[in-house]
Amino acid sequence: MKIFSDILYQVRIKKVIGSTNVAIEHLSMDSRTVRPFSVFIAVRGTQVDGHDYIQSAIKSGAVAIVAESLPAELPKSIVGVEVQNSAEALGWLASNFYDNPSERLKLIGITGTNGKTTTTSLLFQLFRLMGKKVGLLSTVVNKINNKEIPSTHTTPNAIELNSLLNEMLDQGCTHCFMEVSSHAIHQHRVTGAHFSGAVFTNITHDHLDYHKTFNEYIKAKKGLFDMLPAGSFALVNNDNLHAESMIHNTKARKRSFGLKTMADYKAKVLESSFGGLQMMIDGQEFFTPMIGGFNASNLLAVYGVGIELGIEKMDLLTGMSTLQSVNGRFQHFRTPSNITAVVDYAHTPDALENVLKTIAGIRTGNEQVITVVGCGGDRDSSKRPLMAQIAGDLSDRTIITSDNPRTEDPDAIIREMEAGLDPVQLKKNISISSRKEAIKLACTMAQKHDIILIAGKGHEKYQDIMGVKHPFDDLEIVKETLKNLDK
Repeated sequence: MKIFSDILYQVRIKKVIGSTNVAIEHLSMDSRTVRPFSVFIAVRGTQVDGHDYIQSAIKSGAVAIVAESLPAELPKSIVGVEVQNSAEALGWLASNFYDNPSERLKLIGITGTNGKTTTTSLLFQLFRLMGKKVGLLSTVVNKINNKEIPSTHTTPNAIELNSLLNEMLDQGCTHCFMEVSSHAIHQHRVTGAHFSGAVFTNITHDHLDYHKTFNEYIKAKKGLFDMLPAGSFALVNNDNLHAESMIHNTKARKRSFGLKTMADYKAKVLESSFGGLQMMIDGQEFFTPMIGGFNASNLLAVYGVGIELGIEKMDLLTGMSTLQSVNGRFQHFRTPSNITAVVDYAHTPDALENVLKTIAGIRTGNEQVITVVGCGGDRDSSKRPLMAQIAGDLSDRTIITSDNPRTEDPDAIIREMEAGLDPVQLKKNISISSRKEAIKLACTMAQKHDIILIAGKGHEKYQDIMGVKHPFDDLEIVKETLKNLDK
């Protein structure tokens, strides 16, 4: 039990009604989870406005309400705190309620359009290999040491975040590696968090359905580096044009990594194959079973974080050589008939281009590359023709299909993608709205030594259609189909 006044530190308060010297036991931003002695924070969301549920929260036992606009009348037993921004206030309230857990471990945030999940997961693997107790907050899964906790968002809301960080401390964790999405920064989900370091992987075309302009998207990402305290580090990918703008005016120690440009941490790919990468990192040769230039960049980011956190260079490289790729990120296998299938989460133009260029760098030229690709519904529609164009440019055959159509018509999404194909590309494309049938067709088209890429969903085990998540696994379907064809 805590006293409400004790958790109001740093909250920008406009007005207080009643006494904040009241006992509280729980924070909630969802009226359905309110219980006696709760503080209810009314947050304006993209779909729902928490201010509409203040009375419901009071009926369920809330003793305090935090809102941007309080009701004209509150019961005398209820404390009301009017604030500048409820989402921002929630960040500080949650951090204070859990005794600022991010200040008691080393919290490292990774942001960027692509590479967040891989980089955070590799760092988690690496530090666990080194015997440390570690937490992971990612798109795929949240972990506290070996304990897995399902992940619903790339970055949890402020209450969940601080609760998880607090549990990590209870389990002896010294480090936490966390994906930080642009949505989370903009929505103040990480307000109040104390980061010991942050990494910028890259920024490319994505999420313009939410941020509206690319400049606003960049500004959101930069928000993570703006909030870094003195004594932390800011590690950016100098191969991306926007690296310098990310760390402009940051208080953190500035560090950089790069494969193509001058940087504090440098690497070069010596050899690339489906077996892995031979690299040179800071003058030391290094082999990894991971594949592709984009993974070379992710590994270099991991190396930079390791050095910044005080790990010895050779210990770091030895541990890194054993790291395994994340499920759904360039996950591949070869059949007895020598057909190679690759499943990848690539759902942005840049990510798709990186994967296809990696395949182009490995292939001999005598085989076909057959790409199955779709675009999600209710998301940035401007990238749809670009995705198709990239697939058409870098593949011998393309099959445009559905991804997670959500509430949109899959055929309408496909038509928007087809608009990016020129007449030559259209002739080598087939469009099928059923993703399962599209994958099966790619398998039947493939001949000995051909390469099939199934892009867009990666690790996901479902397909979201009209609000219902139907079981669906790209890897399982392609494996089963190719197995049956090999019989």
